[in-house]
Amino acid sequence: MSENKICVGAIGGAYGVRGEVRLKSFCAVAEDIETYNPLTDEAGTQHFHLAILHGIKNGFAARIAEVSSKEEADALKGTQLFASRDQLPSLPDDEYYHADLMGLDVFDTGGALLGTVKLVQDHGAGDLLEVQRPGSSETVLLPFTLAAVPTVDLASGRIIADPPEGLF
Repeated sequence: MSENKICVGAIGGAYGVRGEVRLKSFCAVAEDIETYNPLTDEAGTQHFHLAILHGIKNGFAARIAEVSSKEEADALKGTQLFASRDQLPSLPDDEYYHADLMGLDVFDTGGALLGTVKLVQDHGAGDLLEVQRPGSSETVLLPFTLAAVPTVDLASGRIIADPPEGLF
């Protein structure tokens, strides 16, 4: 994936029989996904011009101009949708796009390497950094709060963490 692309949503499959899709938005304001047209797939080979029709459970029903049948919509199930970074709003100093955090090394306040951010998870109660331990497949979920993660330095590709006792 290019560093100039940010994943803003995903297609959940067909919605109805006329080629509409189920759309899940990863945007802070879910409806904003519609303003980042055209969206692309991860490789950047397919372009999608979408319009939200209405809200449905866990997302939206949407029309994609390039999709005209249920079969075409079903074939896109699971496709992640990417917007160009320059289309997205600038973030305040204490906010980050998930894509920018993945791959960063995590150090404790004493300078010891704790691992690398494998994934950023959001289950509704706040973001969690899934940190893969060095030389292991084991991962640890680190709360992405100011108390547990006081410093994020994107320029040097590192995070300084003060994890809760016993987490690592």
